[in-house]
Amino acid sequence: MTYLLALDQGTSSSRSIIFRPDGSILASAQAEFRQIYPQPGWVEHDPEEIWQSQLATARQALSQAGVSASSMASVGITNQRETTVVWRRDTGQAIYNAIVWQDRRAEPQCLRLRQAGHADKVQHKTGLLIDAYFSATKLQWILNHVEGARGMAERGELAFGTVDSWLIWKLSAGAVHATDVSNAARTMLFNIHTNQWDEELLALFDIPASLLPRVQASASDFGHTQAEWLGQALPIGGVAGDQQSALFGQACFGAGQAKNTYGTGCFMLMHTGDRCLTSTNGLITTSAAQPDQATAYALEGSVFIGGAVVQWLRDGLRAFDKSADVQSLAETVTDTGGVVLVPAFTGLGAPYWQADARGAILGLSRGTTMAHIARAALESIAFQSTALLQAMNRDASQAVHELRVDGGACVNDLLMQFQADLLGIPVLRPAVIETTALGAAYLAGLSAGIYQSPSELAQQWRVERRFEPRMSRDQAAAKMADWERAVRQTTAA
Repeated sequence: MTYLLALDQGTSSSRSIIFRPDGSILASAQAEFRQIYPQPGWVEHDPEEIWQSQLATARQALSQAGVSASSMASVGITNQRETTVVWRRDTGQAIYNAIVWQDRRAEPQCLRLRQAGHADKVQHKTGLLIDAYFSATKLQWILNHVEGARGMAERGELAFGTVDSWLIWKLSAGAVHATDVSNAARTMLFNIHTNQWDEELLALFDIPASLLPRVQASASDFGHTQAEWLGQALPIGGVAGDQQSALFGQACFGAGQAKNTYGTGCFMLMHTGDRCLTSTNGLITTSAAQPDQATAYALEGSVFIGGAVVQWLRDGLRAFDKSADVQSLAETVTDTGGVVLVPAFTGLGAPYWQADARGAILGLSRGTTMAHIARAALESIAFQSTALLQAMNRDASQAVHELRVDGGACVNDLLMQFQADLLGIPVLRPAVIETTALGAAYLAGLSAGIYQSPSELAQQWRVERRFEPRMSRDQAAAKMADWERAVRQTTAA
């Protein structure tokens, strides 16, 4: 049997999953690592911990499966996006902690760039909004604040990468400095029309080109792992940022296909084929995972607080002991009793972009119970995701006909049914919900010749449950109107 090893490097943990060619899971291992908060708004990781935890889980997965590395046809990597690492080329040692995608320290610089009138140019070239979320200003901060860094960069002594590049460098013992298009597209330095680093943007952010990794198709030759790491040298054949990898793992290969990942936040992507659409509805444009040289794009929107609202009920209000208990509590009532919960704990993301919004619970009465609030919390995840899909439909001028779902919260049947009711289209939960890792494995499998084409992968995608809408469109529209009214109240002066 030939297997595929997926390295899934996330924000709070590293995981390794071994897949059979049919997409089923043979073994998996996971390890959490430290979150570092030097000051409010700053979030860092130790790059060495990222590497060591990822390597340890790969070894554990192989041990658990009872197979050797020689059974692996290829390795795929998927990763937390935008997180920025800079290291010395001679020693392979990072010169500063990884600055995580959540980190906001570069916002003052982003504000200066917006005020200077660069927003339209950056959005046109990259599909992104000028924001501290993306890598360019994080990299700029490291060069400007770590002693000697800029001089070393100008002499060609440093390498920059998102987490995929860091892992490729470590796995190959410094032989390969590369990334794929889906990760490059999250840096704010990459022109998604030409699939190349953009000289004008490098000048704008004052980034020496010598720092940058080579950009490749998502299914291509990223070198080999050193034999010492896993017992045998293995080809690295697939790389994609986590959300694009999940889109690929969901077999969303064509224009109009969409997936939503229900995690701590929610990330929705709609494939737009070879059309690079500029959003006028608060979304961003990004490169999809590209198995070959043909360009592919997606619209993306993110909800800041998705499953995290359930964690807040558990830890903040102590409404229940385990997150899984939220469904049984919510099901003790037939509706929310008029309660609407807007979880704008850190502002509102797409399509609203209201940084000053704060959470609110509206419609409380003497008869309101914790069960009503729990049900309203679950519904808030679906309301926010519906607003995203409606924005995507407007931008793409075409309607999505079904939504494929993954992520931890997609196992909640009550939430998935309400999502289908609001959207008025089927919600499809796949048999394998580890779609982020699966996407990386599929890309590696394409590179290794295990699969001949994405259409072959589409044939083996399997639905575990299909949620059909039961609510009338008028009733769904009325509920969305109540939600939008509640959102407006969270941002009222």
